[in-house]
Amino acid sequence: MLLVRGTAGGTGLTGTLYEPGEDPPSFKGAPDEGAPYVWVCDAFYEVESGGQAQTIGDRELRVAFESPMPRGFETREAAIEAAKEHVRTQFARLGVEEADVEVTVLQQAEEAEA
Repeated sequence: MLLVRGTAGGTGLTGTLYEPGEDPPSFKGAPDEGAPYVWVCDAFYEVESGGQAQTIGDRELRVAFESPMPRGFETREAAIEAAKEHVRTQFARLGVEEADVEVTVLQQAEEAEA
């Protein structure tokens, strides 16, 4: 399992990339079970009222979240590139320049079985 995290303006967004042999969450709208790589991450956008207060840099705004939209991919490279683009797009929806978003990919250590 990989974690793809974007940070900008003092806040962050992290999504999960499930690799072959791992069980991604199953729910309505999940991709075809045959996809070896599955990306799951929140999506959000700025709203005038409602939503959740968020500070990015020196700007306070309101953010509404959409349901995660899992996406399936055939290759690891395609999945990672799409995940990075997704993270950058979410920040762009809040007015953050792409160059200001730092994206990292981390291997999630498996939890020890009890």
